[in-house]
Amino acid sequence: MVTTTKPERGGETRELLMTTAERLFAEHGVAAVSNRQVSEAAGQANNSAVGYHIGTKTDLVLAIVRRHAEPMERRRAEMLTTITDSAGLHEWIACLVRPVTEHIADLGTPTWYARFAAQVTTDPAFRKLVTDDTITSSSLRQTLDGISRLVPDLPEQVRQERKDMIRHLLVHMCAERERALHEGTATPHATWDAAATGMIDAITGLWLAPVSATP
Repeated sequence: MVTTTKPERGGETRELLMTTAERLFAEHGVAAVSNRQVSEAAGQANNSAVGYHIGTKTDLVLAIVRRHAEPMERRRAEMLTTITDSAGLHEWIACLVRPVTEHIADLGTPTWYARFAAQVTTDPAFRKLVTDDTITSSSLRQTLDGISRLVPDLPEQVRQERKDMIRHLLVHMCAERERALHEGTATPHATWDAAATGMIDAITGLWLAPVSATP
């Protein structure tokens, strides 16, 4: 007979709470879901289970973010080892996009991560916190630096605006595809790989688009 130790049970409960919270946050938004509701939905008799195993709601959100960030960081680091000095903007943008889409594809069906990411990055209480935490990734910083070196010489206001557009494109296109797959509705692409190619092309086009004179 195999017995489960208390630390192992605690780790399993923590994972269950994070998975449950990710789904609830994805469906309803972070502000609308309390730690108590997460505990109840995870089938925990103790309504303070989140506080005991993870901490505050902020701790819970960051734990979910970091759980997904680790495999994406590994993927991106592997891709960067193949980048050569002759790599173009398209190749660098692939290092931004494909670690995300490949990770979501590997999660199976259904997934909640893309919609969770869309919720937290548009929540005023968590947007900056999550963004600041994500940018600590060394592979992401290297990727963004590589892209920055290859984009045209744009006015700073335009550059910042396009960074915002690209962030929204990546986050929300993934969320929309994930939602469509969950609901069984049609998607523009058959696979996450093909969806990634479409986003890479679009993001490359955004960076290379002309800048019109403004009054």
